[in-house]
Amino acid sequence: MTRQLHLTWTALRPHRPVPGRGLLDVSRSTFRVHPGDLDLYRHVNNGVYLQYMDIARTRLLADMGGLRLLASRSWYPVVVASTMTYRRSLLLGQRFTVDTRVLGWDTRVVFLEQVFTRSDEHVARGVVAGRFLARSGPRPTAPDVAELLAGGPVASPALPEDVVAWARALDVLHRAGEV
Repeated sequence: MTRQLHLTWTALRPHRPVPGRGLLDVSRSTFRVHPGDLDLYRHVNNGVYLQYMDIARTRLLADMGGLRLLASRSWYPVVVASTMTYRRSLLLGQRFTVDTRVLGWDTRVVFLEQVFTRSDEHVARGVVAGRFLARSGPRPTAPDVAELLAGGPVASPALPEDVVAWARALDVLHRAGEV
């Protein structure tokens, strides 16, 4: 419940945009492990990592001033797919960071990487495929959203091969005739 409140606060009361922060810049979020984050084995539960990632993605949007821009069009993000790899455990009281960055997009999906680090030690990596929906009106394409957040037309960087292979395996890449 603590992380849900954290996410709600981050989304409803976002911090001011970071001057000069662009669509392809890394956003860093710092956290500390709380007792409610732990599982029976006394390390962070795998589901809690996804909650940390939700908060960090919301902060990425806030850093760019994107939350207000999206709200002005009634657009909102949803996760289509995600994958995680874990290398180390996070334990009670430890501080760590989540670096979030946009890897690129196709006409339908935006791909992000979220890296967990503790004291310069790699802990975990998540890759997220997301898209944007509209509360009313037509559904925006990923390039529509990228252009809005970048303040003008912008081309997607080439996606890393491991992300392309993962997206193909899950069938989340754009398919002809689909928006």
